[in-house]
Amino acid sequence: MKKSLFGLVCVLFGLMLNAQSNKEDVAMVQAMFGKDKKALVSQYMTIPEAQKAKFWALYDEYEDKRKELGRERIALIEDYAKKYTSLDDKGATELMTKKLAWADKYTKFQQAYFPKFTAAIGGKQAAKLLQLEDYLENNIRLYIQDEIPFIDQLDKTKVEPKKQ
Repeated sequence: MKKSLFGLVCVLFGLMLNAQSNKEDVAMVQAMFGKDKKALVSQYMTIPEAQKAKFWALYDEYEDKRKELGRERIALIEDYAKKYTSLDDKGATELMTKKLAWADKYTKFQQAYFPKFTAAIGGKQAAKLLQLEDYLENNIRLYIQDEIPFIDQLDKTKVEPKKQ
């Protein structure tokens, strides 16, 4: 019964993630901040009028590529969901290797865009943008981590940090 329920949850989660890949984090950012991501970036950043056109064109390019990385992450999660009940050492190693490669790819992606944003809007504003991106990405990762089961069904309630 537990495995059947888990299978159903994995299927539903996979459907939810596919929907997320089509809407690209919009629902999560909307839920966290009450606005879409572009509006949040617009409110947070202080871009001089003369630099706005260049910034937003570069930002749209950045977002398109970031969304591609998001779809790759979703594919990894779906792969994990499919293999979860039969995961062995080889499968776990393969999945973790892919996950680490994805994280490296995401870091390299940001490293490639930071100089472009710096040239367009200056170092401080570029750093602000990537700091915001990291904050949003970390919140999305935490949300996903909280929604998927640990290998061998770790009871997360036993390891939650103590609140002070």
